[in-house]
Amino acid sequence: MRVRIGAVSRRRFLAGTAAAGMAASSPRGTRAQAAGTDTLRVRSYGDLQVLDPAFLVSAPETDIMECLYHKLIAYKPGERWEWENQAAATIEAKDPTHIAFTLRNDLGWNNGFGELTAEDVKFSFERIADPALASPYADDWATLDRVDVTDARSGTIVLKQPFAPLWSTTLPATSGMILCKKAVESLPEKTFTSEAPAASGPYEITSWVPKQRTLLATNPAYRGPKPAFSRIEVVPIEDELTAENGFMAGDLDYTTVALSSLPGLRAATPAGARLVERPSLKYVWVGINQGNPQFADVRVRRAVQLVIDVEAILEAAYFGVASPATGIVPPGLVGHRDANRYGGTRDVAQARALLAEAGFAEGFSCRIDLQNKQTYQSIAQVVQANLAEIGILAEINVHDSGVWWSMGDESKGEQWKDLQIMVNRFSSNPDPGWYTMWFTTEQVGVWNWERFSNKEFDDLHARALVELDPARRDAMYRTMQDLMEESGDYTFITHELTAAIHRDWVVPALLPDGAMLWRAFGRA
Repeated sequence: MRVRIGAVSRRRFLAGTAAAGMAASSPRGTRAQAAGTDTLRVRSYGDLQVLDPAFLVSAPETDIMECLYHKLIAYKPGERWEWENQAAATIEAKDPTHIAFTLRNDLGWNNGFGELTAEDVKFSFERIADPALASPYADDWATLDRVDVTDARSGTIVLKQPFAPLWSTTLPATSGMILCKKAVESLPEKTFTSEAPAASGPYEITSWVPKQRTLLATNPAYRGPKPAFSRIEVVPIEDELTAENGFMAGDLDYTTVALSSLPGLRAATPAGARLVERPSLKYVWVGINQGNPQFADVRVRRAVQLVIDVEAILEAAYFGVASPATGIVPPGLVGHRDANRYGGTRDVAQARALLAEAGFAEGFSCRIDLQNKQTYQSIAQVVQANLAEIGILAEINVHDSGVWWSMGDESKGEQWKDLQIMVNRFSSNPDPGWYTMWFTTEQVGVWNWERFSNKEFDDLHARALVELDPARRDAMYRTMQDLMEESGDYTFITHELTAAIHRDWVVPALLPDGAMLWRAFGRA
């Protein structure tokens, strides 16, 4: 019998009350009032920690960095993954390993650091690729040889061999961001965290109150097209339901919403607001730390994998709106699997048998760790109930985002040793290499919190990055996900769905997965 912890009744209750409540309410602030404000107020699901692209922690920081820095090319807002020139006036692949570029002549740095130059491009790309820096994102420049500088505004990116994700997830994404060489090298440690030493984009940070607000204002050194808003107020709110309440109270102009609210919002969108939905590149999974002695035996991990009821999770946490995942790579990308190979079919009897074989016929106690969000707590509650069916008594341990993102990081201490079962979600970019890169042996103790280590996986990941044939890449990434699932370390849950609500006078600039480009938000 499947344990659903009242998922269906909870879904019907919340969907109904959301529709009724939202139909009866109206956000504070009229269109006339909005016309007089020059500040865009947006919600971020986490506070900023690091503004150095080489040491990015989470997507909320990318949202801010998109306002501060330039890239040679950038993703275009819209419903298709396309790019356009940003800092580059021209960019051209002379052959698969040589990419020539020239820079616009109107780009400069604030804080008195002068023009944005080809030396800045060289410094930024080679810096991330340099093993001495130990950037977790070095794989984004895995085949970079060097950047040759021709003059102040032109140069050539030289690769050791062709690199498949270069144009999809390196140049237009975070690792393609250009930093000011003079500014970074003036710092004692040559790195920085929450204070950017120089900005070239349309905005700069004028104030930051941790866990309360980040204020962006127009950058006086920026000479490009004037943004629609002179200020952007970023409010970190971890829980979507809390953010929705902020929107309804008139305190926010744009926020993503909980998928539990989506049926009600579809039925009755508040007056003066607009609802937007996009497919997501995110992926949610339940992971197991095989480095913890309690879960060192693969039979124990497979038992957990077999007992987890993904269908019940989708009902309880996502109200049936989200679809089940068949791996880490979502539909529409090379490497997406049509079905799970080892997991996906619940078998409580087999789970009990595996536990008995491993010497745990009577079960044991353990811990489920997760970030403090209602959705993840709902997932953990279902998993907790599922595990109880086979004698595993799990305690749920909740963390705020600042603590959570350091839990599996060995450089932050030894707390990683206590991790056992984890509910986790990563954001991503539109290339399968950006999904598998976090689960290599090299990432153990960095982002690979399951401590999954498989030589075949590592070899396939490296080969797939330089393989230009889509069919061959597809087969490689499917095999990599098979290996992840076979380890027992992973139960794939969903890729979610991105839903957001905004004032009708705001024209959001979104990527195909719903990621926000605040610098390009407009006014109706």
